[in-house]
Amino acid sequence: MSVPMTGEQRVRRVVIAGGGTAGWLAAAALSHQLGKLLDITLVESDEIGTVGVGEATIPTVRSFHALIGLDEREFLRATNATFKLGISFENWARIGDRYIHSFGTLGRSTWMGEFHHFWLHARAAGVADEIGAYCLEHEAAAAERFAGGEGQDTSYAFHLDATLYARHLRARSEAAGVRRIEGKIARVDRDGESGEIRALVLDSGAEVPGDLFIDCTGFRALLLGETLGVGFEDWGEWLQTDRALAVQTESTRPAVPYTRAVAHDAGWRWQIPLQNRVGNGLVYASAFLDDDAARERLLASLDGPTRTEPRLIRYRTGRREQSWAANCVSLGLSSGFVEPLESTSIHLIMIGITRLMQLFPFGGCHEGLRRRFNAQSRTELERVRDFIILHYKLTERDDSPFWRRCRDMSVPQSLADRIALWVEDAHAYQGAEDLFRVDSWVQVMLGQRLQPGGHHLLGRIMPDERLRQTFEGMRRSVRERVASMPAHGEFLKRYAA
Repeated sequence: MSVPMTGEQRVRRVVIAGGGTAGWLAAAALSHQLGKLLDITLVESDEIGTVGVGEATIPTVRSFHALIGLDEREFLRATNATFKLGISFENWARIGDRYIHSFGTLGRSTWMGEFHHFWLHARAAGVADEIGAYCLEHEAAAAERFAGGEGQDTSYAFHLDATLYARHLRARSEAAGVRRIEGKIARVDRDGESGEIRALVLDSGAEVPGDLFIDCTGFRALLLGETLGVGFEDWGEWLQTDRALAVQTESTRPAVPYTRAVAHDAGWRWQIPLQNRVGNGLVYASAFLDDDAARERLLASLDGPTRTEPRLIRYRTGRREQSWAANCVSLGLSSGFVEPLESTSIHLIMIGITRLMQLFPFGGCHEGLRRRFNAQSRTELERVRDFIILHYKLTERDDSPFWRRCRDMSVPQSLADRIALWVEDAHAYQGAEDLFRVDSWVQVMLGQRLQPGGHHLLGRIMPDERLRQTFEGMRRSVRERVASMPAHGEFLKRYAA
């Protein structure tokens, strides 16, 4: 079958429904990269609030910022951001446990095997420390030190104020020609023949027509779910938390370069330090903890005076059966939600925007484009889901019904296979659509006390004395670099001044 090559641009008018982080990230990226080819309009209402608690990111955020031309120092100042080297997990495998899932590379790997195979051999031989000792970012986080910016190879992300972030992105987008319309969407009009969305109709009666619509309306999914009828696949059988309470507090100490994720008997709580305050939240399963008790627990855990009232957020873990249907692409919460444990929400928005730009339907929203976009989105979100489930499944806690259910639950076969591969032979991998690297899987599985029964024996090839010297050298190199770093707060004050 031959397809005529006309080069005709049929999609020019892009309408983004909803603002917040998702909407303004889409506006900023599309206007910066494809602005000469598109007419971009964003519709939002000041009366409708955003979730706005996604204040932690992962290192991919830096690549996306470079893609949209965002200056790092300007961004830090505009959003009261701090640096993040990883997440401190407390009380997860057992009460009293603590481990750091860092963003760094563990030791040195070879083509034949990852570093942790060498480490397991060296550990058995009595010549290796804990695995984090061979990772710069892990040790810097533990020491609360940081050095980043130009000329540094540190792998880091940010903690940020999501409301200020959206405001900063909006200013850049409007300067680049994005048109913002204030108003509430009353209904969505569809073409009677094709079924595609024709226009958004506002409360005022005004119509906003478009060729491609981007749904950033949050959990409601007004366009993709309510209008186009795309169903929702629920993952609550594996991820039982369905509520979060969020509150801001005054800072009582210098900001640390990591997020805290502290498990409690019905979920976990976060602590995210910004330059001017701390973001706190309690994530919980309402089947095991009621809202009033959750509020009391959150307030009792705070280190400083509150700046806001606790805000309740209800959510479902899962995804829309399609992320792109007809001429509508969903981003952020309208597409799906895992939960905030590994700070993946902003990344999933960014990778969705990146895929959209790569597969942009200039010639029309063809089925092949939709299939490719949906397949990639589906696979990546399932892999993220599996990584999050891992934290709950690998617990030894027996102190509450919530943790006993997590420990005893069946998991998706894709995750069961990964766990078996690790338990039997200490293998971990990163596939083409996997967000999390081998080092991430290794740090979490070891941190959750899952010890492998065997490993690759490539370490035996190295003579014992050379093995000892190699591990001593790596450990010394990391310690010296960390010792040369300033305290995180000192670096931040100087860098973002």
